[in-house]
Amino acid sequence: MKELYDIAKLNEIAPAKGKFLISEPFMEDNFFKRSVVFLCEHNTEGSFGFVLNNILTVGIGELIDDLNGCPFEVGFGGPVNSTNLYYLHTAGDKIENSFEVIDGIYTGGDFEQIKTLINTGLLKEDEIRFFLGYSGWTVGQLQEEIADDAWIVADFNSKEILKNVDKSLWKSLLDQMGGKFRMISNFPEDPNLN
Repeated sequence: MKELYDIAKLNEIAPAKGKFLISEPFMEDNFFKRSVVFLCEHNTEGSFGFVLNNILTVGIGELIDDLNGCPFEVGFGGPVNSTNLYYLHTAGDKIENSFEVIDGIYTGGDFEQIKTLINTGLLKEDEIRFFLGYSGWTVGQLQEEIADDAWIVADFNSKEILKNVDKSLWKSLLDQMGGKFRMISNFPEDPNLN
């Protein structure tokens, strides 16, 4: 099946901060199978981002006692430092030490302020996403993976990252891209089932 498409030739967008990585349909890696990654940085030191569509079965309030049972979803952001908590949000004006990724989407910032904002109702679920771990690439590694057809680089409205998402995000984004990407979105997970 893979010989029917050449993702590297379909990739017209270069990886960059704020872009999305969509895994190729037959990726075997359990961390990234049918995943969508939001790139927070891509530079001469490497790349990092968060898997958007691998939601865990625990809410942030189950992980952090000070959040009074808050049900906000937690995602598996990637295999690097997977016991550490990370977050993306739109509250850079309210949270000190936030780093703007692109167009009003921030990462990091003072976690004590985040807890206070959540507990007082001033930070809503559609304004923040939590992740355990992140996805990281060394210098040149991501470009090699793209050249090997592992990833499709895409450009979408960055607000997509704060929506409640699930495994269907992979198919949904490819469908939005249309053409051959829509065809790729319909490939079965097991090519033997085709």
